This record gives sequence, C-alpha cells and structure tokens, in this order.
Amino acid sequence: MKSRCILVLLWVSVAALLFLCVASAGAQETPPPASTAPAGDTQQAATSASSALRLTLEDALARARKNSTQFQAAQTDAAIARQDRYQAAAALLPSVTYNNEALYTQLNNNAVVFIANNAAHEYVSQANVHESIDLLAISNFRKASAASALAKARAEIASRGLVVTVVQNYYAVAAAQLKLEAAKKNADEGDRFLKLTQDLEKGGEVAHSDVIKAELQMQERRRQLLEAQLGLLNARLDFAVLIFPDFNDNFELAEDLHASVPLPTLAEVQQRAARDNPDLRAALAAVQQAGHDVTGARAGYLPTLSFDYFYGIDATRFAVNNENGFSNLGSSALATVNIPIWNWGATQSRIKQAELRRTQTQRELSLAQRKLLAEIKSLYAEADTALNELSGLSRSAELSAESLRLTTLRYKGGEATVLEVVDAQSTFAQANTAYQDGAVRYRVALANLQTLTGVLTTP
Repeated sequence: MKSRCILVLLWVSVAALLFLCVASAGAQETPPPASTAPAGDTQQAATSASSALRLTLEDALARARKNSTQFQAAQTDAAIARQDRYQAAAALLPSVTYNNEALYTQLNNNAVVFIANNAAHEYVSQANVHESIDLLAISNFRKASAASALAKARAEIASRGLVVTVVQNYYAVAAAQLKLEAAKKNADEGDRFLKLTQDLEKGGEVAHSDVIKAELQMQERRRQLLEAQLGLLNARLDFAVLIFPDFNDNFELAEDLHASVPLPTLAEVQQRAARDNPDLRAALAAVQQAGHDVTGARAGYLPTLSFDYFYGIDATRFAVNNENGFSNLGSSALATVNIPIWNWGATQSRIKQAELRRTQTQRELSLAQRKLLAEIKSLYAEADTALNELSGLSRSAELSAESLRLTTLRYKGGEATVLEVVDAQSTFAQANTAYQDGAVRYRVALANLQTLTGVLTTP
C-alpha cells in the first residue's frame, strides 16, 4: 500500500515539473503584447493618413450643397415655382377633351319631357376643343413667371449664405490646425525652459523661485495644448457634419489659410452687386408679382370669352351611321361671352387688397436697395480692414518668436529675469492666435462680399 502511494506521488511530481517547463518555454517564445501594439497602431495610423480625403474649398462647397437641407429646400421651391409657371402657360393654350355620355329621358305621348333633350335615348361621344380668352389667365401666367424668378433668387440667397458658412468652417479647421501646432511649440518651449531653470538652479545661478515660475508656465502651456486639441476636434466635427451626408472625419484640407488672396476694388464690388445681388432681384420679382396680382384683380371687371368646337356623335344610336344609313358624325361650335354685372363689391375689395400688397413690396424693394448700398460699404470696409491688419499680425507673430528666442538667450546669460521669459512666451502664444484668427476673419469677409456680388474670391 505504501509503495503504491509513493508511486502516485512520484508521477504527480513528474507531471508538475513537465507542466512548469512547458509553461516557461511558451512564455519565452511568445512576445509580450506591449511590443506589438505600438507597431499595429502606427501601421493603422499610416493607412488612415494615406486614405484621408483631400478637400479643396470648391469640393467642400459642392458637398455642402448636396448635404444642406435648407439649400435643397430652396432649390425644391424654385423647381416647384417653375412647374407652376409651366402650368399657367399651359392654361393659356387650347385644351382637347373627349366626352362620352348616355342620356335617358322620360317620354310623354312619344315625346320627350325635357326640352333640352332630343330623344328618349341619346348618345354623345365628342371631342371638345376649348379655348378661353381671359385677362386673369394672362395675369396668372405673368404672376407665375415673377414667382419663379423670386424663388430662383431666394435659392441663390440660400446658396450664398451656405458659402459663408462653409468658408467659415473650412478655414476654422485650418486655423485650429495651425493653433495646435503653435500650442505644441509653446508646450515644448515650456518644457525646455523648465529644464533650463532646473539646470541653472543646480549650478547655483538662479533661485528656486525661477524653477517654480517655469513649472507653472509649463503647466499653463500644457493646458493650452489640450484646449487646442479639443478646439481642432470640435472644428473638424462641425465641418464634417456640414459637408458629409454620413459621419466622416477622415479628411484633410488642401488649401492654405495664409495664401495670398487679392481684394477686388470697391468699384468692381459695386458694379457686380448692382447686377448680381440676389436680395435685390428677389425684391424686384416680388414687386412684379404683386403688380400682376393687381392686374388679375382688375380683370374681374372685364368680360371673358370662350370658344368650344365639338366633333363626334350626338344621336339616338351609338354608331357611326344611323338606322337610315346616314352618318352620325358631325361638328358644332359654341362661343360664350360672360359679362360681370354685380358681385357686391368683391372685385373692388380684391383690387384694394392687391394694391396694398404691391405698396408693401415697393417699400421692401426700396429698403433692399438702401441696405445693399450700406452693406457694400460695410462689408468692403470689414474686408479691407482685415487685410490691412493681417500683415501687421503676421509681423507681430514673427517678432514675438524672435523676441522669445533672444529673451531666452539673455536669461541663459543672466541678463534677463524669469518674468521676462514668461512674458515673451505669453506674447508669442497670443500673437500666433491673433494671426490665425485674423486670417480667418479676412476669408469670411471675402465670403460675405460674395453674398453681394456672386463671385467667390479664391487663391
């Protein structure tokens, strides 16, 4: 019994040793997951970067026009207005219908009871060509034409408003990218300056307060870097929602925010705005539409004339020939003149109503003209000011970078204080932010001018 127990213990020990050996060999042959994960992430990031969609401003505008619900609604309204105009024009042309009737009339001593009917059984199968000459129909066609022009102008207004939004979001992403790059430089500069103060403190050249101040500055720069990353993310998400029908943030911008874009002269802007301004065209089309309403209302005082031509069968048998062999086919013509006499002043009320609308649209046209003149000067002054300030902002960013470099060198040589370096770093960050914001401001100002002139200035 004891020998059996000893053998069992030996077999268990040998099995345990074999299991430990296999496990240790497997652990040595299997590489740790930490060593493979970065390589996979790097490869995935490289693949994503290579497949990123490269967007120009024109590409973004084309995508936004397809994706914008508001713009598509304006386009739909314009298309509906064109169909209304087509229907109003069709109403002016002769119409052709084919009528089929079977009439039964009560007889009284083999004669029909009703005067208008010709026999006990009467069959009518005729083609009818109808034409009505009516001033109201002509006025409705002209009104529909003006309404179509109005809808087209409003669609263009929606398009130009969309342009401003796309330009603002497009260059906001570009500015956020540049701000992030500047924030990274500032953060790296803060780290280098902290290390510099620590090295100088070890050599007894500066006090510990300089190290504390440098560390506080480094922490501030790190927070600004995180805020810049968040700002870029939000800008990209807003832009992606604007131009893509489904969510897609894998894109990159093709155009440079700081590319040189000339500003047209004020005379060119005024000339284009007078010719192509959609607000002015919309107000003018509204006045024309209201004027045709007045004409249509006044048509209620005039007679209407209509013509009808009939060809076909009107007989007691539904056949080409009657019982005597003669043809049942024949034609007839009818002319009708309706003369309005009295309708309790409803026509006069409609005329007054239409004249009130016309007067209001004339006031709105006058307001649109005045607003156009004011907006030309205001928006042009905004663009001109932004352009003039942009060169100064660019120079300020260059000077702040040079000032930071020289101040840091002076600090190393013991000629500047830590406060001077911190102030130079803050000035550099503010100057770069102002430079990017100034570039976006100029681009948006040019897009606002496009709402007046219809010409988008691009590099």
